[in-house]
Amino acid sequence: QLRDMTGAGMMECKKALAETAGDLNKAVDALRKAGIAKAEKRADRAASQGRIEAYVHDSRIGVLVEVNCETDFVARTDDFKGLCKDLAMQTAAASPDYVQREEVPAERLARERAIYVEQVKNEGKPAAIVDKIVEGKLNKFYSEVCLMEQPFIKDDKKSIDQLVKAISSRTGENIVVRRFVRFRLGAE
Repeated sequence: QLRDMTGAGMMECKKALAETAGDLNKAVDALRKAGIAKAEKRADRAASQGRIEAYVHDSRIGVLVEVNCETDFVARTDDFKGLCKDLAMQTAAASPDYVQREEVPAERLARERAIYVEQVKNEGKPAAIVDKIVEGKLNKFYSEVCLMEQPFIKDDKKSIDQLVKAISSRTGENIVVRRFVRFRLGAE
C-alpha cells in the first residue's frame, strides 16, 4: 500500500514502516523527507537530457519550457512528461518573469527594495522591524515573479520547487528547469 501511495522502492518502504512502527502516514512523511534530501544531493549532477514542452492556451498564450534531467530514459517517463506539461501550464497561467530568484536583475531588486522600504516607513512601523518586513515583502515578490517559488496552480500548498523535487525523488535523477519563454497575443 505504501509503495502504491509513494512510488518508492520495496526496501525503502519496508525501512520507513520499520522506523515509524507501521504508521502509514508517518511512513509517507518519512519517505517524502528522505526523497527531498536525496534530490538536494543530486542537484550538482549534470542534467543534459530532457524535453522542451510546448503549451498553447486558448490560441492567445503560448509557452515553451526547457526541463533537463540526466538521462534520456527519464525524459521519456510519464512522470517527467507530466512535470513538463505542468510547468508549461504554470508558466502560461502564472506569468513568471524568471526561473529562480538568482536571475532577478540587481537593478530590479534594488528598485523593489526601495519601494518596500518607503511603504513600510510610510506605515509608521518602528525602524527596528523595517528590514524584517521588507524581507517578507521581497519573498512575496519572488513568489510572484520566479517560477520555482510560485505556488503550484493545481495544488497551492506546494511550490514549483517542491513539485520538481518530488519528481526528482521519484525518478532518482537531478531535474533542472532551465528556461522558458512565454508569448501573449498582441504583446511585445
